[in-house]
Amino acid sequence: MDQTIKAAPVGVGRLAAHLEDGLVGHQVLVERLLIGVLAGGHLLVEGAPGLAKTRAVKWLAEAMEGTFARIQCTPDLMPADLTGTPVYRPQDGTFEFVKGPVFHNLVLVDEINRAPPKVQSALLEAMAEGQVTAGNETHPLPDPFLVVATQNPIEHDGTFPLPEAQLDRFLMHVVLTLPDPDTERRILDLVEAESVSGVTHPEPVPLAEVLEARKQAMAVHLSPALKDYIVRLVTATRVAPFKDEIEHAVSPRGTLALAAAAKARAYLHGRDHALPEDVEAVASDALAHRIVLTWRAVAEGRTARALIADVLKQVEPL
Repeated sequence: MDQTIKAAPVGVGRLAAHLEDGLVGHQVLVERLLIGVLAGGHLLVEGAPGLAKTRAVKWLAEAMEGTFARIQCTPDLMPADLTGTPVYRPQDGTFEFVKGPVFHNLVLVDEINRAPPKVQSALLEAMAEGQVTAGNETHPLPDPFLVVATQNPIEHDGTFPLPEAQLDRFLMHVVLTLPDPDTERRILDLVEAESVSGVTHPEPVPLAEVLEARKQAMAVHLSPALKDYIVRLVTATRVAPFKDEIEHAVSPRGTLALAAAAKARAYLHGRDHALPEDVEAVASDALAHRIVLTWRAVAEGRTARALIADVLKQVEPL
């Protein structure tokens, strides 16, 4: 296990240990999943097929108490396939709402960009408000409630790009890359060992411990100077020299997301206060997907992540 994550409290440390045992070479993804759990925010994980995106969420579900559901998105998916629908009961002439798979503590939305806009809109309410509205009734979702969505960046047929409002509801957008040869060999050894000996399932961490850890993580101290640093990073996307490349800058929701993610990372690393390194470590994943570049910047090959990297170089902590 990563030496820094060993400093995390017992329950969170058990989650980290199980994830790292089953996700070779994905230390950043492990940390981001745990940050999502602790900060109560949803994650968008992007990567080519075969990079263990689905496996990562399943391993998290195994190590944590609560219910889990996987939604495989397709172009013909309907909103009711996620949220549920009222069903007529002829025996008493009434309608009863039958809950859909979104009514679980951990929901994997696989290949979310294959879901049509109506489904993405239905998911938007669940992610933003923690509830589902069907007809004249509003149904609360369980607590904790975490959505981890995946998308494949190399296929475009039959896909529907996520609108900016949907992207903005994700706490972080994690981009996975192909492993190096040494990591790939370790993956081969791991899967071979699992096929021979099977997978050991851990004792799940109780939801009460997860909720208590979340409460403690959000109580991590942010100094006034660090809050100013977060605000200066975000507002730098709205002024020169970066505003000429940005059509839509980071909103205050990005400020809140960056602060929450930095707190959760500090908690994972065994601290009761956040440091500038916590902010810098999560800034790209927390902010880049909230930026819309101008067409000229895109034509010149600029990316939102490269722009955030430039902002981090220009804006220094106090």
